[in-house]
Amino acid sequence: MTVRQDQLKNGFRIVSEHMPGLQSAAIGIWVTAGGRHERIEQNGIAHFLEHMAFKGTERRSALQIAEAIEDVGGYINAYTSREVTAYYARVLKDDVALAMDVIGDIVLNPVFDPREIEVERGVILQEIGQAYDTPDDVIFDWLQEQSYHDQPLGRTILGPTEKVSAFSREDLSGFVAEHYGPEQMILSAAGAVDHDALMKMAEEMFGHLQPRKGLIPDAARFTGGEARQEKELEQAHFALALESPGYRDDAIYTAQIYSTALGGGMSSRLFQEVRETRGLCYTIFAQTGAYADTGTTTIYAGTSADQVGELATITIDEMKRAAEDMSAEEVARARAQMKAGMLMGLESPSNRAERLARLVQIWGRVPSLEDTVAKIDAVRTEDVKAFAETMAVQAPAALALYGPVAGAPSLTELQERRAA
Repeated sequence: MTVRQDQLKNGFRIVSEHMPGLQSAAIGIWVTAGGRHERIEQNGIAHFLEHMAFKGTERRSALQIAEAIEDVGGYINAYTSREVTAYYARVLKDDVALAMDVIGDIVLNPVFDPREIEVERGVILQEIGQAYDTPDDVIFDWLQEQSYHDQPLGRTILGPTEKVSAFSREDLSGFVAEHYGPEQMILSAAGAVDHDALMKMAEEMFGHLQPRKGLIPDAARFTGGEARQEKELEQAHFALALESPGYRDDAIYTAQIYSTALGGGMSSRLFQEVRETRGLCYTIFAQTGAYADTGTTTIYAGTSADQVGELATITIDEMKRAAEDMSAEEVARARAQMKAGMLMGLESPSNRAERLARLVQIWGRVPSLEDTVAKIDAVRTEDVKAFAETMAVQAPAALALYGPVAGAPSLTELQERRAA
């Protein structure tokens, strides 16, 4: 499998990887415009725009967009994150040109029909309402807000109802004008693809766009803080976030190995101690996520009202214990889980296309898998224990609690336990 990368004169980037033996391909446009690129009055507009891309173009109605891909057995979708918006499809190899045409059409030529805007506004407001009715969704929005208070990175991707209710056609067009320049777009494809053919299609569709400078988002600042809401629910939801490295920092590999060993699987410390030994919860996990200039290690659990206090304090105790006696065997197991998860995921052309796009966004190039594996293998037990010490004692923290949480300790109390 060979990765090839090119760039048009206007800055539009193309990256692809041919995967021999496959009969299908994944292809998409990744735009470096997500939630953190919004001004406060625009909060939620990147996601709204993603929805509107499927509501009609100058050449196709909303139904024709869906039919064009589904008539050949493929699927098309999109998502908005805090740093990118992606539009992608999976099709058989003979239909790559069709998929490219449809995706290019929805990105370049949305009509923003006022009637469709109102229809989709209702859909998004329903989506927001559904999120608020899902405790283990809303708690992560609150945790993000406390981690990056009063910053674009801390705002919800869906946006608040009052802003979504007010977005106009001009607002949508204005966001496109600000952020959808050729230098902010990456065409990524993997599977049964021909790079030279992709280059030709990209030139025809995107070569005419004029370069424009993208807006650079403000640097993130992990602020920390606490959000707590009492509500009559079956479970008390507990989420703790700690400041961690961004994805351009090689320490990200140490952070990911640490969170895997702490709470990444059935053999992890938190799972074994909190669930298997003490029976305090059904779900508990730890994970590390990253952005360009910051990251978070997050611990989440759902438990009963009378056990949330015990769960919270044991979590802190396990974090402190990991700094003292994390073993070489645990680190080796977490390292193996991390490598296997990455390599197994890359057997999917969709996952591979997304990886290519993200690496080009981050680094401007695609580091080899061998380089990435070597960086994972280079993490020593001593590195993980030192990182665990930082997480247990020093790292700034944020806390979110939802449900019957009267018995849960405050962030201040947890900080005191960390320092003890």
